[in-house]
Amino acid sequence: MSTPQTLQAAPSGLHSTQAPNAAAPLAPRLVLLLAAAAGLAVAPLYYSQPMLGILESDMGASARAIGMVPMLTQLGYALGILLLAPLGDRFDRRRVILIKAGALVGALVLAAVSPSIGCLLAASFAIGLSATMAQDIVPAAATLAPDASRGKIVGTVMTGLLLGILLSRVVSGFVAEHYSWRAMFVAAAVSVAAIGVAAWRGLPSFKPTTHLSYRALIGSLAHLWWHHRALRRAAFAQGLLAMGFSAFWSTLAVMLHAAPFHLGSAVAGAFGLAGAAGALAAPIAGRLADRSGPERVTRLGIGLATVSFGVMALGTTLTPHAQLVLLAIATVGFDLGVQATLIAHQTIVYGIDPASRSRLNAVLFVGMFIGMAAGAGLGSLALAQWGWMGVIGLAVVTALAALAVRMWPR
Repeated sequence: MSTPQTLQAAPSGLHSTQAPNAAAPLAPRLVLLLAAAAGLAVAPLYYSQPMLGILESDMGASARAIGMVPMLTQLGYALGILLLAPLGDRFDRRRVILIKAGALVGALVLAAVSPSIGCLLAASFAIGLSATMAQDIVPAAATLAPDASRGKIVGTVMTGLLLGILLSRVVSGFVAEHYSWRAMFVAAAVSVAAIGVAAWRGLPSFKPTTHLSYRALIGSLAHLWWHHRALRRAAFAQGLLAMGFSAFWSTLAVMLHAAPFHLGSAVAGAFGLAGAAGALAAPIAGRLADRSGPERVTRLGIGLATVSFGVMALGTTLTPHAQLVLLAIATVGFDLGVQATLIAHQTIVYGIDPASRSRLNAVLFVGMFIGMAAGAGLGSLALAQWGWMGVIGLAVVTALAALAVRMWPR
């Protein structure tokens, strides 16, 4: 079986690209390309969230039907990670990335022209499936990175991915309010097409690290799950933490649209700026994991997220203006905690078996995005049944459960 550091040259359109030696520092230009590609690939998963209020009125659909848009997107992403992300170990990861980029452009165009809620839901599921190209880019960065700086480089690429998640809400909220939600999906398709061309020209080719059949490749996920307790702990903890994260972001626009705020999608999207401040700390979390161990970073990150979610409960006793300020501060805190924990979990997982990084990454992110999908559905239910305090309560409980998983004796 080939080692993940063994790479081969392959044609790249008009020229050939030789993959860099994994023992040598990566060129900043390549790291920037990986970070940008990860961010623009994952952003389509979240464009719909600040636009839900506008989609509800424009489509004439019920709040429950509109709530299925982010839920199906997350479910599609989880399923795509499970069934498609492991292909990065079996085939040239660069080729997999390019194929998924083309599929994602098609899904975004379908969303832009959707005449009904049913078509939009189908497009949302397809967006989730094809946006898993982001989960091919992160293992590519881990494969190319030298061992001594893997956490730092993965953290840098994850900064791009996380900024894509958080700033996507800012962009989509603004575009939907000033132009239309259809214009947002068209712009997203153009951005993914552009990064696809850049990846076609700039990414090296990767030699497969396994020659298993597709059936055996997918079956090996169960083997990795049962034989690596560190992988199970990481997936459970990140999935639980993601439930509260998703519950917050999936209901924020609806909460702000109602009394006493009566705010539009642009304001809901602007909260992504607060979350982006937390995402910028991802490289710091990677360096800390390299130096003092990822286990400590997971506990610190989950603890910070738990406290930040709990602080939001105080906002219900404040004036609307003060509540918005407190909400923004808490958003910085819990986003920082969630992202730091994810970087630490990736550092743990990528160190288990270098030849299986795509599959290990797939298992981790399946757990995470099952949590995201469950959080979107449970968050909408909690908001409908118990109001905003129900959403906060859900986030606190799931964060505490994630902390219990990490604190449980080995």
